[in-house]
Amino acid sequence: MTDGRSKTQGCMVVVVGPSGVGKDSLMAFAAGRLAGRADIGFVRRAITRPGDAGGETHEPVSPEAFAAMVAAGRFAVSWRAHGHSYGIPGDTLDTVRVGRTLIANGSRAALDGFVAAYPRLEVVTITASRERLFERLRARGRESELDILARLDRAQPPLPVGLSLHEIDNSGDLLDAGQRMVALIEDIAARTV
Repeated sequence: MTDGRSKTQGCMVVVVGPSGVGKDSLMAFAAGRLAGRADIGFVRRAITRPGDAGGETHEPVSPEAFAAMVAAGRFAVSWRAHGHSYGIPGDTLDTVRVGRTLIANGSRAALDGFVAAYPRLEVVTITASRERLFERLRARGRESELDILARLDRAQPPLPVGLSLHEIDNSGDLLDAGQRMVALIEDIAARTV
């Protein structure tokens, strides 16, 4: 390689997109299809919400424990959004360093932190039509229709310049979007070695 990086340098793939777009469903689909691959892994985030709150499987921690973990340098990346704190475990740095491809559920607002932490980063943006997002958020029953509309109208933070970006539209069938996600991850992992 001519860029000065080790041939064993792995990659962090961070998945971003608004609530209701189906990030958790697509990541679970891909994790199921890629189970057993020694070169690919899925990151379990620490989040300051109960473990039975629904959505992704995560490491539930109290706000106090999370703050202590930040102070102790236990996260490669951490951020706050929607009233909760989120952290990507620090050991992912070593895992990527030895050549594995890791996939993490992230946030557009935290991408600068991912860029700073991981020498090789790929960003997968999950999208869906406004109508589909509205349907999914309404089906969750967590917010009023007015709150959902306000959420959909909220401006997204800009993406940092120079990122390697990929987009997957999850407006339709999960199987179709899931297969595109698996193919993309396999392609990224193949370019890691």
